[in-house]
Amino acid sequence: MGREPAGPDPAGPDPSGPEEKRVTWAELYFDLVFVFAITQVSGLLHHHHDGAGLVRALVVFVPVYWCWVGTTVQANIRDVDNLRDRLGILAVGLAGLFMALAVPGAYGGRGVLLGAGYWLARVVLLLLLVRVPGVWRGPYGVGVLVSGPLLVAGGLLPDGPRLALWAVAASCDLAAPLVFRRRLAKVAYHPAHMPERFGLFLLVALGESIVGIGGTAASVRLDAAELAAVAVAFTISAGLWWQYFVYAADAMRHAVVIADSRRDMVRRIFQYGHLALVAGVIGVAVGFGETVADPWQALGPGAVALLYGGCGLYLLTFGYTRWMMFRQVATTRIVAAGVVLVLVPAMVRLPALVVLATLAVLLVALNVLEHRRVERAARDATRQAGPGPARGPEAGPGPETGAGPRPEAGPGPGPGADVAPAGAPAAAPVERAVGGPV
Repeated sequence: MGREPAGPDPAGPDPSGPEEKRVTWAELYFDLVFVFAITQVSGLLHHHHDGAGLVRALVVFVPVYWCWVGTTVQANIRDVDNLRDRLGILAVGLAGLFMALAVPGAYGGRGVLLGAGYWLARVVLLLLLVRVPGVWRGPYGVGVLVSGPLLVAGGLLPDGPRLALWAVAASCDLAAPLVFRRRLAKVAYHPAHMPERFGLFLLVALGESIVGIGGTAASVRLDAAELAAVAVAFTISAGLWWQYFVYAADAMRHAVVIADSRRDMVRRIFQYGHLALVAGVIGVAVGFGETVADPWQALGPGAVALLYGGCGLYLLTFGYTRWMMFRQVATTRIVAAGVVLVLVPAMVRLPALVVLATLAVLLVALNVLEHRRVERAARDATRQAGPGPARGPEAGPGPETGAGPRPEAGPGPGPGADVAPAGAPAAAPVERAVGGPV
């Protein structure tokens, strides 16, 4: 749920200190539960990918995602590398496993298990932060007092009322960080830890796209067409990875570092923005399962909507994140998303392999275009800045590698397309973040 406590944790580390907070082994082990949980949500969507199925999958996915976010924020604002907090993270992981087991039957006999697992996770997280003054009067309290009970109560109801009550519970969780925005004003975030954690969660979702490709291909006869479909689907998955981890990840970290309000940046970019990013990737992953099995069969509207709609949502979300970070328009990605979505009706009657290949070509073209725009902006910035200081051995490799030393706040986004060229002004990386110059 909306993860911030109502005030700073007196027992937590100082996020302005000289050392960056790193992800702990307990957090990485905890993530393994959510690898399984995303697989379960994808399975639910695979069996019902019409409009009603999309709503049902989303309503189930929100508490799973919000449970992960709550643990991540708790780990960000506290030193969790100790016995008490390790056990707490593992307890939340067990509750998440209960939720994942309940997902396939969430609208059947396992609705109460889903709600109880979520409520247990929220109670554990609240107890871990019980020493924080006023923690009940914030998002963690909403999870224990409102959304958790609503999920359990919904599990006792018939299908229709259950969906409605669970949708209310999900809305309460999503709204809590906004409702308690002023109360959360003093929360101090570690700027490096949060982007790393959410990037890892997106990797988990992208891993599901690999499962969607390989899991289907492993059970069918692998002729040339099937192998071609696997290669093209992998190209799409890699293209989605490239869009985030080459062009956006370091820009997001930079935005958190320089933000006047890290609380607002974390809420907008990570808690909300990554919900849409991960949802888009899950849609693409489910679409892969429909296309690789029989590359020459025409896809139905549902499968095409998942594949192209998921990709379109993913690209459009970068338009949202770039505007929230830098008040700039991600022109290339928004245009690319529009093209993807406009093509949906034309793809319904075409063979699956053609559908995959068309989407792969679009993503590759987008990445090539953005790479050229970023390289051109880097050259322009270098010319404007003039010759920089000589680089000695101690300075490390050039900006293309991103491996050189970096001050704590960083002069701008990190390696790859978002790094500032040698001698460039500090504003250059911001102007080129998330998809190159507008």
